[in-house]
Amino acid sequence: MSAVDQMRLRGGAGRLRLALRRLPLTAQIGICILLFWAITVLTIQFWPIADPLMMVGRRLQPPGADHWFGTDALGRDVLSRTLHGAVYTIPVAVMVVVASVIIGSALGAVAGFYGGWFDAVIMRAADVTLSFPPILLAMTVAATLGPGLPNAGLAMIIVWWPIYARLMRAQVLEVRTREHVEAAVAGGAGRGRVLVIHILPLCWTPTLINATMDFGQVALLAASLSFIGLGAVPPSPEWGSMISEGAAKFYSWWIAAGPGMAILSVVLATSFLGDGLRDILDKRAAA
Repeated sequence: MSAVDQMRLRGGAGRLRLALRRLPLTAQIGICILLFWAITVLTIQFWPIADPLMMVGRRLQPPGADHWFGTDALGRDVLSRTLHGAVYTIPVAVMVVVASVIIGSALGAVAGFYGGWFDAVIMRAADVTLSFPPILLAMTVAATLGPGLPNAGLAMIIVWWPIYARLMRAQVLEVRTREHVEAAVAGGAGRGRVLVIHILPLCWTPTLINATMDFGQVALLAASLSFIGLGAVPPSPEWGSMISEGAAKFYSWWIAAGPGMAILSVVLATSFLGDGLRDILDKRAAA
């Protein structure tokens, strides 16, 4: 690596450290929690823990030295199943949020910039979708497609894309009236170039903040669909299905406690991080 590349690398690392220091403590805690779950998803298969599908102890064994989170009705280790459950819930939440942002932002940007019949069609479709409670619409679509995480993910994308379509459309409508956009149009820039180069780069802050905060809600919805049997199929150690198993064994509270705390940690982490990003990015955008 050349000296110039080393200087650029140090400069990039310095800017990253400075950005992290500007984040509130709660946002830094949120990043640490999300990093833990990301590392868990990527490396859990190498961890020296019990097989989440195998019987490793007595049935309904309370938490103790041998099994920190106890065992379930089939004698499987709840801690191992909770950690392995991240492999099912976290990637689905990432897929849903990314797909919803891409689809919704693209449709909303085009609708807001070009207007006309396309704008009317997209916004009416978004209004109809948003008129239903998210969980009810997701349940209906998932039940129509059949159980399974891929179908549950598709159902959640259908529920979530209108949020980003309306958000991006509002941003485009606001930015396209600014002077630099009018100057670009007067200079002969094509409409597509004006949208991509001069408008969209100024519209991503609210979308990024909203996507960060939505991640936990999507993970919660994915677990909810699994809880009612429309998500992961047993014996997959998915968080929602584990809580459903715990609900059937009410007095064995530890079965649902592990996945419940995992979902809570993800929701809190994304909320903390989203609030921190909003504090920084909104001030920078206002400046």
